[in-house]
Amino acid sequence: MADCIFCMIANKEIPSNVVYEDDKIIVFHDLEPQAPVHVLIIPKKHIASLDEVQPEDAELLAHILGKVKEIAAMTGMDNGYRLVNNCGEDGMQTVKHLHFHLLGKRSMKWPPG
Repeated sequence: MADCIFCMIANKEIPSNVVYEDDKIIVFHDLEPQAPVHVLIIPKKHIASLDEVQPEDAELLAHILGKVKEIAAMTGMDNGYRLVNNCGEDGMQTVKHLHFHLLGKRSMKWPPG
């Protein structure tokens, strides 16, 4: 999608501090971190939100979730982490491209919001 900032990052049109990349996803540091380590995991395929996921995206979602442990380890989150997806306006989704926040290197609080 031409006007999507995350698509532009995935297409290397906008620079980012990349932590991990493969043919399906790109992972980069959040510009406004909410924890000592805060990375965003995005699919390279544009999907507006979790509500827009289709059955054919099941393999992509499995790939994302399967990489979380590896990404957490490579970013030093060896004592736990939090994985968050904000969906829709009330869920505080600010970028209309499916993404997951992976946060760690501090003790998390509950409830989150």
